[in-house]
Amino acid sequence: MKKNKGILSLILTTVFLIVLGITCVFGIGQNQTGAIKNINLGLDLAGGVSITYEVTNTDPTSEQMADTIYKLQKRVEQYSTEATVYQEGSDRINIEIPGVSDANAILEELGKPGSLEFRDESGEVVLSGTDIKTAEAATQKNQTTSATEYVVILNLNEEGTEKFAEATAANVGKTISIVYDGEVIREPVVETAITGGEAYINGMKSFEDAENLATTIRIGGLQLELEELRSNVVGAQLGNNAIETSIKAGIIGLLIVFVIMCIVYRVPGFAASIALLIYTGLVLVLINAFDITLTLPGIAGIILGIGMAVDANVIIFARVGEEIAADSSVRGALKTGFQKALSAIVDGNITTLIAALVLGLKGSGSVKGFAQTLALGIVVSMFTALVITRILVFALYAVGIKDKKFYAKGKVFGKVFDFVGKKKICFAISIGIILLGFVTMGYQASKGNGALNYSLDFKGGTATNVAFNEDYTIEEIDELIVPVVEDATGDHTVQTQKVKGTNEVIIKTKTLDLEERERLNQALVDEFEVDASLITAENISSTVSKEMRQDAIVAVLIATACMLIYIWFRFKDVRFAVSAVIALLHDVLIMLAFYAVARVSVGNTFIACMLTIVGYSINATIVIFDRIREELKTKKRNEELADVVNRSITCTLSRSIYTSITTVVMVVVLYILGVSSIKEFASPLIVGFIGGAYSSVCITGSLWYVFKSKFNKAS
Repeated sequence: MKKNKGILSLILTTVFLIVLGITCVFGIGQNQTGAIKNINLGLDLAGGVSITYEVTNTDPTSEQMADTIYKLQKRVEQYSTEATVYQEGSDRINIEIPGVSDANAILEELGKPGSLEFRDESGEVVLSGTDIKTAEAATQKNQTTSATEYVVILNLNEEGTEKFAEATAANVGKTISIVYDGEVIREPVVETAITGGEAYINGMKSFEDAENLATTIRIGGLQLELEELRSNVVGAQLGNNAIETSIKAGIIGLLIVFVIMCIVYRVPGFAASIALLIYTGLVLVLINAFDITLTLPGIAGIILGIGMAVDANVIIFARVGEEIAADSSVRGALKTGFQKALSAIVDGNITTLIAALVLGLKGSGSVKGFAQTLALGIVVSMFTALVITRILVFALYAVGIKDKKFYAKGKVFGKVFDFVGKKKICFAISIGIILLGFVTMGYQASKGNGALNYSLDFKGGTATNVAFNEDYTIEEIDELIVPVVEDATGDHTVQTQKVKGTNEVIIKTKTLDLEERERLNQALVDEFEVDASLITAENISSTVSKEMRQDAIVAVLIATACMLIYIWFRFKDVRFAVSAVIALLHDVLIMLAFYAVARVSVGNTFIACMLTIVGYSINATIVIFDRIREELKTKKRNEELADVVNRSITCTLSRSIYTSITTVVMVVVLYILGVSSIKEFASPLIVGFIGGAYSSVCITGSLWYVFKSKFNKAS
């Protein structure tokens, strides 16, 4: 790059950064609120709509309720991936949708579930909504015209398959109407008998038209009919203080990261800091543009994205330092450094991206929200590291900053440490920590406390609605009301929500028996002089249903399998893949042990924390494996395999240390400044990041060495 181009690149980058900053803070054009203020926040950060339905059927079974809740969860995710659906009492279902304030509009769009029928021309019902397993919008090529057409694909259950085969065989050339809530919404013509349990409805004007019909069919496939009982606009669960402290923590954390990068990596570190600013701005703008709802799990995805953005730059600069230490010119070192770092960056990010995509497609609720922000962060981090940082570094070199001392310290790493030789000690430490976790879980379960400290999100509880005599703020509720509730119930995982426009507060606690309810009611009357007749209570189910947990587990298993296959394909050795998966499992179990021993509350953020560590772990592992792969190509004939592994880990040690420091710094600041709920979210991440750094350095390489030594003919 010539000097004039370098100056132009710096000017354009500065202008872009200013425009990006203005867009984030103030907005442009008609949107004058700015990307930051315009981001959709979840129910925990900004509140939303709470709608309660009552089942019109008499005595619904638990299976029918669970099926209806799960299908409603899938339905309301069109409004927000962070929407929650849970049971209240024996025959009520509560839906909470963040980021909206017009309950009537939601009710109108959601419609009245549970009244879908397929009727032939004589008006006879040939199929009901409960006969349909799934309904999905899709595109396909018309076999006659080759034009793209939009269709809805129906998959029927066993009983539905039999019914539809008989009905379509008797109505070839005729219409079978789709009737929703008494209104005909589509009249497709039967072209042939459908006997395989899969049907296509064509004739859609657009994909959106097909998606709307598929959604209507899904919601009409509920086993129970519901009617609206009440709807409220509820306030945030965490309050403005949580948001403000999170933003402040993010700014402070980024500044500390900038200082570390500039001290350690000098001119490249400065370039990376500017790229990181651009990364943060782009992520905020894109979250706003794609209407992604931001909650605590979403923040976890952003933090991991920042960590991976830093990681990519550290990998590059470590390589540059090695080249300069080998007496390469600065320009040659920069060029070679970016080239050699490319495979590790691409493989690490693509592996994590695979996991994010699978979690987004197969997961639900907070898992889907986490996956969206993580995938977005990965793509943007690769762009900023491989494009923005590269442009800036070469531009700074072109304008005259060419001395080697501005790009590297000189000697990159010293004596090679015998990591493989210490493998038994490291393995023993890991096994000991993991066993401690399982022993603790068993001990707590035997005492009746539960293996883990499950919150309301996982085990349900009691929702108490209280009409106070004054309108308390969220901060006042946390300071004045929550301690009274904790003292009366003995529960320290209390959740509260305000009902906007009223003095009502919804207090969610563990499941309370009659005596505990009376004690809570009396405490509220004594302390706040509320009218006891205006206190109502209902037991509620978990917001993370059994089906959602199953979805999360299946999604993680599929993601793990996909990552294993990708690593196997890229490294041409199944032992790399198996070692990576075992290391990933190791980090998850270390986190689980921390949750068990520290009795940190296991709620919605538990899933996000676990998934964050999965992403972090696999990325760190790939970096070391990439170096081992490279070192094997230049391995001397008589050189021991252990020496190759030790040298590879030592060469990447600075990357492991500095990436861990910069990532942990972000979360530590969040922990120090955050409110109690933020601390419960940040503390497991700190442990997870440290555990992930430990496993990548002390476990993964040694694991591969063991497999390579024991199974030398594997491929």
